[in-house]
Amino acid sequence: MAQQRSPGESARAVASAAAALSEALDLEARLAPFAELRWSGKGPQAPVLRLDDFSGIPFLVDITGVEEYQHRARLRADPDDLYAAVTPGAPGYELYCQEKLNLAPVDFVQATPVETRLDLAMACREGTARDRIQQRIEVDGGLTIDPFMGIEEVWKLADVLTRSMRAPVCVMAPPPPVTWIANDKQLFSQLVESVLGSEWLVETRIGRSPEVLARELLSLAERHAQVGLKRLRCASAMGNKVFAASEIRSQQVEGVTARVRRFLDRTEWQGDENVQVVAWENVDHSPSTQLWIPPPELGPPRFDGVFEQLLEGQRKVFVGSRPSTLPQAVNDAAAEGSLAVALALQTLGYVGRCSFDFVLVGDLDRDFQLHFTECNGRWGGTSIPMTFMDRLMAGRPRPPYRSQDFIHTELVGANFSDLIEQVGSEAYDVQSGTGRFIFYNTGPLETHGKLDVIAMGETQQQAEAALEEDLPRILGLS
Repeated sequence: MAQQRSPGESARAVASAAAALSEALDLEARLAPFAELRWSGKGPQAPVLRLDDFSGIPFLVDITGVEEYQHRARLRADPDDLYAAVTPGAPGYELYCQEKLNLAPVDFVQATPVETRLDLAMACREGTARDRIQQRIEVDGGLTIDPFMGIEEVWKLADVLTRSMRAPVCVMAPPPPVTWIANDKQLFSQLVESVLGSEWLVETRIGRSPEVLARELLSLAERHAQVGLKRLRCASAMGNKVFAASEIRSQQVEGVTARVRRFLDRTEWQGDENVQVVAWENVDHSPSTQLWIPPPELGPPRFDGVFEQLLEGQRKVFVGSRPSTLPQAVNDAAAEGSLAVALALQTLGYVGRCSFDFVLVGDLDRDFQLHFTECNGRWGGTSIPMTFMDRLMAGRPRPPYRSQDFIHTELVGANFSDLIEQVGSEAYDVQSGTGRFIFYNTGPLETHGKLDVIAMGETQQQAEAALEEDLPRILGLS
């Protein structure tokens, strides 16, 4: 790793980086329209609307049963909170939450889709969903919205509600200009380089035409074994394309340009957004750091842990996570770098859940290097089960666990209540502390044979075996 900076040097780098980016983006003026709706963490306690609208992320429509993921917001809902979705809850799941997981009842708001089934915030501005939400504001005198991500439509919903009800409504997320600093790979890379230095990034180039991107691919292919293209605002590797460097070097620029065009067409590129060209590290470890960033008045960013992402395929598509089993020196370096970048984001106006993804190269026990690959300025597939585990453990340390989507063709048509009955005493019970498996995101089960599972164990090996071997056996899957 690079030589560590002193606390004073780090603080100066953070302040300088935030000031430079804020000025370049005219951030003060762009944030002004959101001032009255920003969450301060102070004042009277209002009910919270948990709202997982992920329409701001391209290509999520390609994920199996994606609209059902809106029900993951149930896991964050406290007593008397609301959560919204455009589909009904899976039969039997709310009973499971209350009886097995000891969660208090919450107010479910089913919204009617307006444009697409992903546009949840837009749907909550209409019809009976809006009526239900406004009734709660009238009774309680205000509302806090906890969204999946601080996209424009969420802030429009807050503005509509506060104007129509003449009551305070705030958003527990960064305003859109800051949301897109975190979730835009180019802007985030600029911030990391300013705060920590270029050694914390893979070699990266930027282009906005197929011809320029092709030339940059050819250039990087001279120095790296693999190279890739990345769309700036995609998630879960859906905007990535990886090439063997030898494959690129064997072609003329016209052939590489044709490959770039096919990628741009597939990802519906409109010509108005830069694309990253990157050195693609072939690694076995992709750590993820989890943080909570409060308003500055409430303190510095809180570091919640290092996790290992479970990735599949050449494009490294995310399928799950587990607490880090990496050397402590790696975890410490990831934490230190993450906190510095998180402090810069906080200075820029970021509030809420945040995580950073890395690739880990080199000798883990000696000369290793962590490279930031992206920021998830939102809730996600690692932070959701992590915070749910913290909630269920109620102050106790997290046990070794693995969280992952669980898919099997023989589960298509399955009923969740029947599945829980089959799992029996192996389903975790909060009050007795028995059982190993926790289930969530159960909406896609019947139609797609898919749900999310947290498997626990006395050791990490036991947790891995529980998910890979024991659960399929318990469910009688071949």
